[in-house]
Amino acid sequence: MHHDELIGKVQVLAQLPDRRSAERTTHAVVSTLAERLPSGLARHVAAQLPPDLAAAMRQAADASAGADAGTSGEVFGLTVFAGRIADRAGTDEDAALRDAAAVLEVLDAALAPELTERIDAALPADIRELLPMERAVESGGERG
Repeated sequence: MHHDELIGKVQVLAQLPDRRSAERTTHAVVSTLAERLPSGLARHVAAQLPPDLAAAMRQAADASAGADAGTSGEVFGLTVFAGRIADRAGTDEDAALRDAAAVLEVLDAALAPELTERIDAALPADIRELLPMERAVESGGERG
């Protein structure tokens, strides 16, 4: 999926007022997701993203891995996930969660299915709740 198409879909799905907001939100979610995922997986995801989003994901993955370029990402749950997105996007945590769900839905459609399955497996249940309903159910998450 090309950059303009991806951002356009996020803008519509998240009902954001303009492209700039959609870009800021998408970058915030991608960067935060990269911190949570194992660094190797984040790099695989980055390889399937448009160049600017790929760069943001790689940068966040590298910063998160720090001196240890190992395979584990940072360990945090939904509250920290929402807080980091809100800080980066300049919004509140409720909007961050709503917007993150939209970005994750667009990414789910844009990435190879086997890669989305690996992302699902790497996320804790509370963050998986933000995934599209079909994906969360397939991953063993329960929607209420």
